[in-house]
Amino acid sequence: MANYVGSGWNALMGVVFIPVYIHYLGIEGYGLFGLLAVMQAWLTVLDMGMTPTLTREMARYTAGAHSPQSIRDLLRSLELLCIGFAVLIALGVWAASDWLAAHWLRADKLPITTVAQAISIMAILVAMRLVEGVYRGALFGMQKQVWYNSATAILATVRHGGAVAVLLWVSPTIEVFFLWQVVISLLSVTVFATSVHGILPKAPLPASFSRQAIAGVWKFAGGMIGTNILVLLLTQLDKVLLSGMLTLETFGYYSLATAIVGTLAVVTTPIAQAIYPRLVELLTQNDERSLVSVYHHAAQLVTVLSAPVVMALIFFSEGAVFVWSGSASLAESTAPILSALILGTFLHELMIIPYMLQLAHGMTSLAVKVNVVAVLVLVPAIFLVVPRYGAVGAAWIWVALNAGYVLISMHIMHHWLIPKEKWGWYVADILVPICGPIGVVLLAQQFEPASYQDRWHWFIFLSVVGAGALVISTALADRVRSVMFATMGRFFRWQYS
Repeated sequence: MANYVGSGWNALMGVVFIPVYIHYLGIEGYGLFGLLAVMQAWLTVLDMGMTPTLTREMARYTAGAHSPQSIRDLLRSLELLCIGFAVLIALGVWAASDWLAAHWLRADKLPITTVAQAISIMAILVAMRLVEGVYRGALFGMQKQVWYNSATAILATVRHGGAVAVLLWVSPTIEVFFLWQVVISLLSVTVFATSVHGILPKAPLPASFSRQAIAGVWKFAGGMIGTNILVLLLTQLDKVLLSGMLTLETFGYYSLATAIVGTLAVVTTPIAQAIYPRLVELLTQNDERSLVSVYHHAAQLVTVLSAPVVMALIFFSEGAVFVWSGSASLAESTAPILSALILGTFLHELMIIPYMLQLAHGMTSLAVKVNVVAVLVLVPAIFLVVPRYGAVGAAWIWVALNAGYVLISMHIMHHWLIPKEKWGWYVADILVPICGPIGVVLLAQQFEPASYQDRWHWFIFLSVVGAGALVISTALADRVRSVMFATMGRFFRWQYS
């Protein structure tokens, strides 16, 4: 719940203040803020696997696998590596800032010198965000998610609210805007670093860089680097290729559908963040019974929370886009692409808990091998299918790839790690909870609004369908249902005690 609240509040702060940023900075100035978001997305590769590695090792520490000295030495080693890498990134972006401003970005209203200065400041900001990721990984590994999300919500409020204040009362310039972002990032790093070092017990000797500590985790970190690069290729390569193969208008519809589909991660990521360190802890303690129980609970929860949204978007994608945009023509053009993309992404998100189990075991080789095959299939498939079927064909390639993941790689993963739980995952965790939402949307088709004129009519219809699908899916998921009833029982006992 803390993960949901924290990520939701961060998203809300970003959305609420966008019109204010555009008002003071102009659309080109806000475009530079979008460039910052792109640069941060690449940090999943640039952090060299350090964040997920530290999350895993901190979780193992809570289970007794590390001494205070060894975990502090590992933390100090990764801190120094990350800071060194961050400095290199900052210097590289700073050195390229003039060229980027003059030759890559097409700014019509902002002076090139202003754009170059903004990029130089962004270089510092990106470097500090990279360092912040190390401490975030440590806090999640120690299962301090409630504290982390509370602090993040406060910092997000100060970051965005303070940005408006400096634009209003100091100077409405892009340079001042990014300098404020640097100040808050420095504050964030300080707060999180102080928290991590304060939580860890004191070691007999001062923490120092340890080659032995790095060698102990390098295999896992290396696997994470390979996995992150391949995942980035799988999720971004199609957009690079399609931008040159489709008309700009069609590519715009594909990009819009992709943006809508991306919101599904808001449902699943908080669950994975909470479950991963717990899986590592139970695995370190050799508590297989609890490990299996937590695994199935989390897998069912992902299905229950995402299936109602997905089924509504598959069957009523045109209505959903109409509610959001108010444009019937936009809805008509985007809906076929959205229906396929959301199905493929749903299959992808169903595998997030099995993937967390792989990482808990330190097994990255399967993901690397499967993703290599997927990339080798993706590129020729796009060149073969897209000229004939367009953007919809590209979306169905995504469905086929993820269906292959579910049917093949998940079979292999369960066979290697928890062979007795394979059919429990396929049937009880996935198939049964999905049947309810499918039945609800099939029934709801009989009551679908006849036209695309009243957005509120469609909004009420989709809300009722989604709520009904969620109730039925919860009722069919035995583990989620039992936890819900137990929680409700404790609540009522507390109310009347």
